[in-house]
Parts: sequence; C-alpha cells; structure tokens
Amino acid sequence: MDLENIYNLWKQSTGISTDSRTCEKSNLFFALSGENFNGNKFAEKAIDNGAIAAVIDDVKYKNGPEYILVNNCLKTLQLLSKLHRNKLNTSILAITGSNGKTTTKELIYSVLSSQKKISFTKGNLNNHIGVPLSLLQTKQDTEIAIIEMGANHIGEIAFLCELASPNYGIITNIGKAHLEGFGSLQGVIKAKSELYNSIKNTGGEIILNNDDKLLKELSTGIKSFTYGTTSEANITAEIISSNPALIVDWKHKGSKYTIQSHLYGQYNFPNIMAAIASGIFFGISPDAICRAIENYIPENSRSQILKTKNNTILLDAYNANPVSMNGAIISFREFKAEKPLLILGDMFELGKDSEEEHKQVINNLENTGFSEVFLVGSEFYKFAGSNNFRYFEKTSDLKNWLKSNKLKDFTILIKGSRGMKLELILDNL
Repeated sequence: MDLENIYNLWKQSTGISTDSRTCEKSNLFFALSGENFNGNKFAEKAIDNGAIAAVIDDVKYKNGPEYILVNNCLKTLQLLSKLHRNKLNTSILAITGSNGKTTTKELIYSVLSSQKKISFTKGNLNNHIGVPLSLLQTKQDTEIAIIEMGANHIGEIAFLCELASPNYGIITNIGKAHLEGFGSLQGVIKAKSELYNSIKNTGGEIILNNDDKLLKELSTGIKSFTYGTTSEANITAEIISSNPALIVDWKHKGSKYTIQSHLYGQYNFPNIMAAIASGIFFGISPDAICRAIENYIPENSRSQILKTKNNTILLDAYNANPVSMNGAIISFREFKAEKPLLILGDMFELGKDSEEEHKQVINNLENTGFSEVFLVGSEFYKFAGSNNFRYFEKTSDLKNWLKSNKLKDFTILIKGSRGMKLELILDNL
C-alpha cells in the first residue's frame, strides 16, 4: 500500500496508536520497534483491540489484509506526518532550546488558545516519534500548531524541521545540555541553530530574545520580532517581584500591563516574555495575554510552589543541566528564605563533562553561603566528604533518611534531572 492510501486509511481512523495496550477501536496501529522490543509482535493484539489496521515491517507477522506491510514503520510514520503537514493551511510555530522549551510552549498555548484555534505538543512528545504524532494530531481547522522540538544529537532538529516545515520559530536559549550526544557546547549551538536555518531558508520569522547575545548573533539575516528588557525590543518587560512567584510588568505601544504569575524562579522570566511576545505577534489582546499567563499553573514537577503541612516546596525536578541548575540556585538565593534548604539531584547526559559540571555546581553552592544542602545521585556522591553538605547516593537513601529526620518550617528547593525522580520524597516533607 502506498503512502497516499495509508493516509486515506488514517483519515478514516480514530487516530494513531503505537502501543497495543492502549490501542482503541478504529485506531491505526504502527508497530514501532526499539533496541529492546519488536513492535511487530504486538500487531495482532492491536487488531484484537479494535485497530482498523496495523502497519508492520516484518512479513512474518502479516496475518491478513488488515496488516499493512511497509519497509520501515518509523519512516512511514514520519512521511505520513510530513504528507499531512503539507496538506494543512496551519501555521507551525516550532520551539526548541536547552532550557524552558516545555514551559514556554505551555505558556504560549495558554495565551494563543484564548482567542485562536490552537494545537500543541502534548507532554514531551518532541522527538523523531513525538513530532510526527503531534503533527498528525493537528486538525485541518487549526490556525496555529505549536510544535516542541527536542534533540540530543546534531541533525535532529534539521530533520524535524523537514517534517514540520515551521513558519515561525523560537529558541529559548542555548546552554550545556545533552553534552553526551552533542559532544560540546559548540555542538549544542550547531544543533539548536538548525531551527533558525530552516526558518531562514523558507522565509519565515522568528520570535527572538533580544537580551541573548548568542541568539542575536545566530539570527542575523532572519526576520524577527523581539522581546527583552531594553527599549530596542518590540516587547519590553521587567521583573517587579519574585517572592517567590514572578510578578512582571510589560509594555506595548505606550501602555503598561502587570502579570502576577504562578511561576517560581527568575529563570522563568524569559519564558513569560516569550509568551507575551508570541501573543502580540499573533494578534492576541494584551488583557487576554495577561489573563492567560496568570491562569497558567505549572504541572509535572516544573516550577511549582507547594505547601505541605511542615514546609514550603519549590519543586523544579523535571529536568536539570548546568545552566538551569545554577539559575535555580541564584533565584533561590535571591528569595532570601528564613530557613532555606536545597535538595539537588544529578544532572544527566553530560558525558565526559559530567564530573566537572557537578563539581562546578558544588563550588557555586559553597560560594552562596547556604548551610543546608542535600546532594543526591552517584555523580554528586563522588564529592561526599569534601564539605559539610549531606550526600545521598540514591533518591531512596534520602527518602529513608527523611523518614527518621523530620524537616519543619523549611523553604526547600528541589531540582534535578527527571531520572532522579526527586518528587518521590515529597511525601516525607
């Protein structure tokens, strides 16, 4: 069956499924395979669960006409999403960056959806599988689709741009993240700038952080709409308070507006500015922009302010890299809590730079004057005994310690990579 016929079959379906366990009636099942599993083995179960058809790439699993044999299931899914995108009149806004891309995406969705028909990347479906799925979830009447693009190696964003053909783009920032895959900061810069290259080649426009010198340099020759803290930006803003939630003033066409957000940390200020600028760029009224950002409450362990029976928690445990970690520490220091405590977990995917980057975080902590610091994970644990901080090799070790050592009246910053699962200690705080 050729791609156009698969596309027509998909249009008759109730959506794409890549997991036979959750496959619903009339879904089109794609038997994606990975290093440790063969999706073809689950095609029959998907059909039994009501799938309209199963796309497979191993002939020995073809048990009837409802099994569609292709050369490569993943490639077919990607080409299907590209075909669908090319049939859409929807504008695509692509977002990437080392930090803040998911929060920025959600803020922009909150703003734009207040007055327009919007679709956006759900969760963290931002890779070579997630972006095709996000594109295929975009309906014909969608005005703007917000597509988050993640990457851990050079060439990945360029490939995702080939599928999505973005009209507009935002790079939140570029820093030391996924160094294991990129090899160096220069590798990160090259990879993230692939979005700008795509926008430039298609004559699109970017929404640019005018305060970021690197992004300004990379954006040379590309039409841009800017946000920042200086008067040369199209949208200007300033932090009024961050105690602990951000209160921001911003200006547009001589009028000033105030936003009282639910976001913790000054590192979220550029994310808020990006949402404001996107709103103005796409024609959302200033009042609607303010309401949308004020109504946005972060989830999934991102920049959340939680109050337990005994303590106040500033939870930002969805992800961490050197830039976001040190940004969180600086914001926490400026918060000036009466009884501050930092619980920081390992930063993943730093490759050969991991030990040095974790050591640098410890050095920064020693210079901030914090006395109550808990460091969790095998990378931080290498430095146990080098100072008065408490070290725990695993999150479970900290959890057990907290069971017998109750903390009370602390303001606690929790920050670490997703794999550390630091949110598991919340019940003990």
